[in-house]
Amino acid sequence: MDFEYGEQAESFRAELRSWLEANLDPDWRRHVDAVESEASEDLLTNAWMKEWSRKLYEAGFKGIHWPAEYGGRGLSLLEQIVFAEEMFRADAPPVGNFLAETLVGPTIIHWGTDEQKKRFLEPILSGDELWCQGFSEPDAGSDLAGLQTRAVLDGDEWVITGQKVWTTLGHIADHCFLLARTDPDAPRHKGISYLLVPMKQDGVTVRPLTQMSRIAEFNEVFFDEARCPAGNVVGGVNNGWKVAMTTLGFERGSSVTTQALRFRRELDGFIDTAKERIGSDGRPKSEDPIVRQQLARAYTMVHIMKAQAYRSLTALIETGDPGPGGSINKIFWSEYHRWVTEVGMSLRGLEGQLVGPDYGLDAGQVSYLFAKSETIWGGTAEIQRNIVGERILGLPREPKVG
Repeated sequence: MDFEYGEQAESFRAELRSWLEANLDPDWRRHVDAVESEASEDLLTNAWMKEWSRKLYEAGFKGIHWPAEYGGRGLSLLEQIVFAEEMFRADAPPVGNFLAETLVGPTIIHWGTDEQKKRFLEPILSGDELWCQGFSEPDAGSDLAGLQTRAVLDGDEWVITGQKVWTTLGHIADHCFLLARTDPDAPRHKGISYLLVPMKQDGVTVRPLTQMSRIAEFNEVFFDEARCPAGNVVGGVNNGWKVAMTTLGFERGSSVTTQALRFRRELDGFIDTAKERIGSDGRPKSEDPIVRQQLARAYTMVHIMKAQAYRSLTALIETGDPGPGGSINKIFWSEYHRWVTEVGMSLRGLEGQLVGPDYGLDAGQVSYLFAKSETIWGGTAEIQRNIVGERILGLPREPKVG
């Protein structure tokens, strides 16, 4: 592994750091009316947040990995990593619509027609239009090829019927990049198309799914003869599986090193709590040998996570794909986070169980509850272990049931 980012990336780091110092209000949260938490995306509709997104766009810090001809800067993965790191270190607000800028935008650049690029790319970068992802279904989550949503061509429009679930941003999105079965007689992976569907229309019903944290940033979405133009197929009719794999490939990389930074910042907070809270023996909890062992274990795991992040970054730079090692990362950090947030809550004692009016939760309580889902979304821990077993350890494939 090479721990040096290189002159070009470090020059970009200095540029971005200087710009953030000059333009980011350190007290930016006072401008934001929405509930602030890791799991809430309602910040994107806040007026100040929209202005911040446009300011980044006008300064050339949106779509930095996009080709210059489409409004980006044509920079490399390393600059994307640097951007994510510096935004985190500056405690800057979220960057517009991740799903649009990182997933569907690059997919349109790679597969889209000239008309699609002209229509959709600029509003994605400027933040004027928000997007959601219509892949998962109630019976097609890990088994995405089992999706049942149908699209039938009716003149110059596709008529879409079906249901999607876990649709982040569905309640505020302007468009959805959606997979639908356009040839029901074709093999599972062959008869699927990738459609760009307007969300603000009759025939689209969005129902927020409220989590135990009382946050509802994802939804179930029902399509009842909803429509999109025939020209909104990306990559050709019945070629949606290949296009979708391109989209999922773009998801890798940009947060590979910031995860360890985020967990280290959180751990520092737990260490401070341990020093402040007094145990039953009248001493700070940080002097309890069991607590010290827990915090030492967490510290070690965060450093392992950091080393593994650099290993994955090296693979991404060399091959463009973290390979099955990405599954190791997912298992490690998601299971770590479930455990360490339990440690953090135990340090707070009974106070950690107190909630505000109308079940108001603080950031630590939200993180604790949300961590329960992290071994599920993005590929369950069970699926990730299958990948590690089959692709790294060479174990036999899991038998198919039914």
